[in-house]
Amino acid sequence: MSQGTINYVKGDATVPQTSGMKVIGHICNDHGRWGKGFVLALSQRWQTPELEYRQWHQAQKDFALGEVQFVEVNAEIIVANMIGQHGIKASGKQPPIRYEALAVCLDKVAAKARELNASVHLPRIGCGLAGGTWEKIEPLIRKHLVAEGLEVYVYDL
Repeated sequence: MSQGTINYVKGDATVPQTSGMKVIGHICNDHGRWGKGFVLALSQRWQTPELEYRQWHQAQKDFALGEVQFVEVNAEIIVANMIGQHGIKASGKQPPIRYEALAVCLDKVAAKARELNASVHLPRIGCGLAGGTWEKIEPLIRKHLVAEGLEVYVYDL
């Protein structure tokens, strides 16, 4: 399998700049809260990712750190709701991001992207409200997506 690449792009991650199948990944919390950060841009473009996330949280079936919900928003785009954040606020000195859970989520996204022959599109996941650092997140993206031969696009507005 050939190595993928990570491409840094100026633009909106909800408007992927490639052709073909695309998976848009983002981090969700494990408390069922949706209302700040990148999810607002998602909800402005499509209602389904938020509705399905809220239903998933209510059902509590496999709703836990490390799980991913794939939501088809059109024929070429699937949104990956990745539960990689515990709560919505820091606990002591620990930010909400859970790097181990994010790694598990990224493995699931990689499998789905390979199955669909899709590219992966991300904002700078985990660096906003989740309180993570890109220095820790980028290596996870390289290990779990790029090393799997996937084309990854990271968007900065």
